[in-house]
Amino acid sequence: MIAGPCVVEDDALNMRVATEIARLQASVPGGIIFKASFDKANRSNAGAARGPGFDRGLDALGRVRSETGLRVITDVHLPDQCERVAEVVDALQIPAFLSRQTDLLQAAGATGKPVNVKKGQWMAPGAMAGSLEKVREGGSPDVAVTERGTFFGYGDLVVDFRNLERLRGATGAPVIFDATHSVQQPGQGAGGSSGGVREHIPGLLAAAAAGGADGFFLETHPDPARAPSDAESQWPLDQLEPLLARTLRIWQAARESA
Repeated sequence: MIAGPCVVEDDALNMRVATEIARLQASVPGGIIFKASFDKANRSNAGAARGPGFDRGLDALGRVRSETGLRVITDVHLPDQCERVAEVVDALQIPAFLSRQTDLLQAAGATGKPVNVKKGQWMAPGAMAGSLEKVREGGSPDVAVTERGTFFGYGDLVVDFRNLERLRGATGAPVIFDATHSVQQPGQGAGGSSGGVREHIPGLLAAAAAGGADGFFLETHPDPARAPSDAESQWPLDQLEPLLARTLRIWQAARESA
């Protein structure tokens, strides 16, 4: 599982989330990887909060990693960021909007670190084969692909759970389901920011667990309403444990009956 706040915040909040994740990770097959972005480079509005930036953000992620022992993943947006980021984190993530950027995908692969590529919201699952091949050509054999919903008209996303099997077949990679970005409503929040329907997260996770996802992605925050990014789609940290337990029960039951 990949979990954490949407964006790197102050050390107190980062460590509060990371400490809870570290407590829970023993219950998750494969553990939990801490995720937070040092920069949200694709915000809806130019004045929106983007995070602490490259150097401060990487320093903060390094502290989470050293103080909790958790593995860490973060987004990269430019090819020349990849080598430096790979010195700090355990895995790199390609945002959905950048999932076809050849130079970025190859630079991420060239680090030799595992790379998770988010499926573009406009892309058919078969089209992701080329994206992951670019990472492999760069030099990383350890790749994953993440389903995070598909544009449905204007201002909404829909999840086609057939994509879990289609992505696996097309890419030959493990498939992760991103429950929190799948409930976003782009452009429907205050001031044109992304809105979201958080209440649908448990149902979507249950469907993904039953439908064959290899892993899960979930942004979580102690006070989602006050989060500087994705406030309407992050899951409350104090409700993470029961949601995780429920999802894993379904995931394990589905695998036992397969």
